Amino acid sequence: MPISFSADDILEIAQQIEQNGLNFYRAASNAAVGIEANKMLSNLAEWEVAHEKLIRDMRAVLTSDQKQPTVFDPDDEMALYLKAMASKVVFTSKMDPVEMLGSNPSLLEILNIALDRERDAVSFYKSIKEIVPVSMGKDKIEAILLEEVSHVDIITKLLAEI
Repeated sequence: MPISFSADDILEIAQQIEQNGLNFYRAASNAAVGIEANKMLSNLAEWEVAHEKLIRDMRAVLTSDQKQPTVFDPDDEMALYLKAMASKVVFTSKMDPVEMLGSNPSLLEILNIALDRERDAVSFYKSIKEIVPVSMGKDKIEAILLEEVSHVDIITKLLAEI
């Protein structure tokens, strides 16, 4: 059965991903040993807060017309891809951050998990950027995408230092 997406549907998925990322980084910050590691993970958590707020604000100003399906997906390809990205690959509510981290995770383990998830977030935002019209905040999705890319860069540099 074909599925159509609205901007609101897509932004709702993105908002949940940011909330789940926040939960992960807060748990990682609590598990991290050392002030510098804790501060860095807390900063990543705060960025997720800002992203979630931006997406929430984008959703709040959508008109009723903009909440109507605008992306027709006759073969369910985009629907399946976005749902897979949101439910299994990127930070998800089904993944308990404490379980993801295990007991007494090293900073190296935390950063490797975070790097994988941030890369997946980049892929997700690249995908939705292509289907969100300019009039519905494509530039804001691009800004979040660039932030996620900067997270990948920061984490990659931190891993190189370890």
